[in-house]
Amino acid sequence: MEHLDNCTYCPHNCHVNRHNERKGFCKTDDSFNIASICIHTGEEPPISGPKGICNVFFTNCNLQCIYCQNYQISDNTIDRSHTKMTLPDVVSRITSLLNQEITHVGFVSPSHCIPQMKAIIKEINNQGYHPVWVYNTNGYDKVETLKSLEGIIDVYLPDLKYLESNLSAEYSRVPNYPEVAAKALKEMFRQKGSSLILDDEDKAISGIIVRHLVLPGYTENSLNVIRFLATELSPKIHVSLMSQYFPTPKVCHHPFLGSRLDKTEFEKVVKEMEKLGIDNGWIQEFESSDLYQPDFKKDHPFEQK
Repeated sequence: MEHLDNCTYCPHNCHVNRHNERKGFCKTDDSFNIASICIHTGEEPPISGPKGICNVFFTNCNLQCIYCQNYQISDNTIDRSHTKMTLPDVVSRITSLLNQEITHVGFVSPSHCIPQMKAIIKEINNQGYHPVWVYNTNGYDKVETLKSLEGIIDVYLPDLKYLESNLSAEYSRVPNYPEVAAKALKEMFRQKGSSLILDDEDKAISGIIVRHLVLPGYTENSLNVIRFLATELSPKIHVSLMSQYFPTPKVCHHPFLGSRLDKTEFEKVVKEMEKLGIDNGWIQEFESSDLYQPDFKKDHPFEQK
């Protein structure tokens, strides 16, 4: 944790001392600020498997996407003092789920909590557990930080949200997202390549899966994302194309984001994937948006209503 006295783990490079009261973009100190540790069955099939993955949801985020489905825990303006946990408590919660034959542990939005994540991994490994470690990120990561994770993280599960800086500036407060995310994905690809290695139960044990959420009204951005993945990485990369967008209360009156995705928009992106030969991965059922609306006020945020 000593490097948190001059924090440069994520691309914001805030240079703040997170051991004291001064906080950077993510408004996070050196604590284990975790909103939920739960079994989640809604990830891609090789990630969740039949029994689910143990997901660790960090609070706050180094992006502030105005449409974020996890807005209850990602909003940096909300006081998170009640979410602080100790390392022994975190490890105990995770190992209790591993003892239920859960084989994968995913860290969700970990980019601003790299030292905390590494401490959790180290302690769980020291206790004799060796799950598959999944890095579930928004894609706004530093190459140097990702290099420090080589040999630690087994599966990268990044988003590629935008390749248009005006969109990333307006909707996520980071105009340099396209440049940063492109470099981050290339580093993940350098580490893992295009192959997704599966075990005997078809669960991923090494590789990369790139997610892209199609936003209503921004089909061209999605087409550019798909073209980047095919040409700058590989048409053999595993892609998870998502249709689950739904307007959260923050954007319900937005001229574009206040609407649900139109089926023709999504189908246009699917056709581009087919045209470019991207045939590894998953295309989400178009009607799936009602199934992916977490409520972090519950003990289990993904329980169906």
